[in-house]
Amino acid sequence: MDLSLSTRNVPGPTGDRTVVEVGGEIDVYTAPKLREQLVELVNDGSYHLVVDMEGVDFLDSTGLGVLVGGLKRVRAHEGSLRLVCNQERILKIFRITGLTKVFPIHTSVDEAVNATD
Repeated sequence: MDLSLSTRNVPGPTGDRTVVEVGGEIDVYTAPKLREQLVELVNDGSYHLVVDMEGVDFLDSTGLGVLVGGLKRVRAHEGSLRLVCNQERILKIFRITGLTKVFPIHTSVDEAVNATD
């Protein structure tokens, strides 16, 4: 399966957020596409990202590494990277790896965009 990506800007209470909608599988083959998208957004000045993973069917360690790398990039600019996911099989990966302590994980894009913490 391939990876689909789309981005849009959404106004939030503390400024615009860039929502990256991800669909398909984030694995060793497709993760570089997501990495390129995140790098490009940060290079273009988007430092507050929301990665909508509702359409993600599969996530491996390479995909996790890309998300952690994206988080490091935005934090270097005092930014944020929030995840949207309520699929148990994907959430389990974040719990097992301890990344629920690293990423704010929300159940909807609206919740992530409007979060002020």
